[in-house]
Amino acid sequence: MMADFSTIGLTMAFSIFIGVGFGYYLDNKVFDGATKPWFTLIFLAFGVAAAFLNLYRVATRKDLKDGH
Repeated sequence: MMADFSTIGLTMAFSIFIGVGFGYYLDNKVFDGATKPWFTLIFLAFGVAAAFLNLYRVATRKDLKDGH
């Protein structure tokens, strides 16, 4: 259980950085800056959503283990 909580910060940061990185790549490499900053912002939102979804899953898994 402690291992689950120790990885929350890393998974939240990685989710957000991966989203921003992918959006930045699409904006600058695929579309040559024509869509700047829209894909970066969209995938930032996806990364934040994925981070909170993971946090929710860890929180509900803890409740199930405790029996509450």
